[in-house]
Amino acid sequence: MEELSIWWTDSSLWLVAAGTFLLSVSAAVVGSFTFLQKRSLVGDAVAHSILPGLALAFLISGTKDPWWLLLGALISGWLSLMVMDYLSRRTKLSQDTAIASVLSVFFGLGILLLTYIQNQASGHQSGLDQFMFGQAAAMSKQDLWVYMGLSMLLIAISILFYKEFKLISFNPDFAVSIGLPVRLLRILQNSLMVLAIALGIQAVGVVLMAALLITPSAAARSYTDRLRSMILIASLIAGVSALIGTAISFSAPGMPTGPWIVMGLSVIALISLFLAPNKGILSRVLLQRRNQRKISDENVLKAFYHFGERQGTLAKWMELEDLNKVREFRLEELQAALKRLLRKGHLLRQGGRYQFSRAGLDEARRIVRLHRLWEMYLTTRLRLKSDHIHPIAETMEHIITPEIEAQLLEDLDYPEKDPHQSPIPYQS
Repeated sequence: MEELSIWWTDSSLWLVAAGTFLLSVSAAVVGSFTFLQKRSLVGDAVAHSILPGLALAFLISGTKDPWWLLLGALISGWLSLMVMDYLSRRTKLSQDTAIASVLSVFFGLGILLLTYIQNQASGHQSGLDQFMFGQAAAMSKQDLWVYMGLSMLLIAISILFYKEFKLISFNPDFAVSIGLPVRLLRILQNSLMVLAIALGIQAVGVVLMAALLITPSAAARSYTDRLRSMILIASLIAGVSALIGTAISFSAPGMPTGPWIVMGLSVIALISLFLAPNKGILSRVLLQRRNQRKISDENVLKAFYHFGERQGTLAKWMELEDLNKVREFRLEELQAALKRLLRKGHLLRQGGRYQFSRAGLDEARRIVRLHRLWEMYLTTRLRLKSDHIHPIAETMEHIITPEIEAQLLEDLDYPEKDPHQSPIPYQS
């Protein structure tokens, strides 16, 4: 218990936790724009390309001073961006080929330089190997204050240029037309991305940095369609994951911080992809099932209505065999639809026979009306032949909203019959 209390009150833990939190949040903020512009692979390539810059900065300075390392990382990262841009624009290489080439060449060079440093007399004291997978707990207080200050600067610049970054992310052509300096804004955005990656590799490492840049935004996208909300949610996800990774790294010495941060991100992202309301996989599956049931119910009501039209009365009791004369249904589908319609009060049951309730008759009229109105629209406005329009109307009748129905009625001047001379039913 005493050991836990000491661990919990350790000031270095809180300092590292604050540092990794800000590093992760700043990466998530910048990464949101990278994600929206579909430049995830570029971020991964830059993260790997930073390694030779770190190694060269150490070789030149002979020290692991954060300012020297940061300068080397920025130069190397920017150089990789310029090479990727040149290869994709001036050669026949596709963009993904250019990205893969730059990533492999720069990362390979970084590994060579890192191996050379480790073989030197002072190589084992360099600690550069920690940049592979991240080890935030090994950062000095000087490193942490530098990284925390620059992280807050990244967040501040992103907030200051939020509107401009948003515009060039969604509609760069419009940004050019209103006179925005799009090229300069792109340079600033790329600089922020390189800086965010350079800062984050101490916590996560060059191998996994792309996850810190992109995964929070990918998870946040499952919850919202608004950029502002997405950035806030991504920042929250990144910050929580950073705190989890730091806590595990402190409680289990020898555990690298980066992989645990990425594991936390991955768990949250998977949960979001599956369980997020409205956009999660489970929500979409449930929505699809509800839509299928709605279509099935409406098709059964329409079949009842068509049979009643043939018999000359909509008040007639009908059996299941009567429906099959109008439209073929699978027995399981039909029975399930009948149960739902009885539960909703759209049908009445007497033994093995069924009849419309008042609400059910109104609903059946609505479905048939929408079908026949759409057929009229296709023939009168789009000039389609009447024998080609039924399958289209079969689909559209289930998704026409009351607003569209009102517009159709006004545009068609409340027609009495459809192209096949069948009466269009209105509410009685």
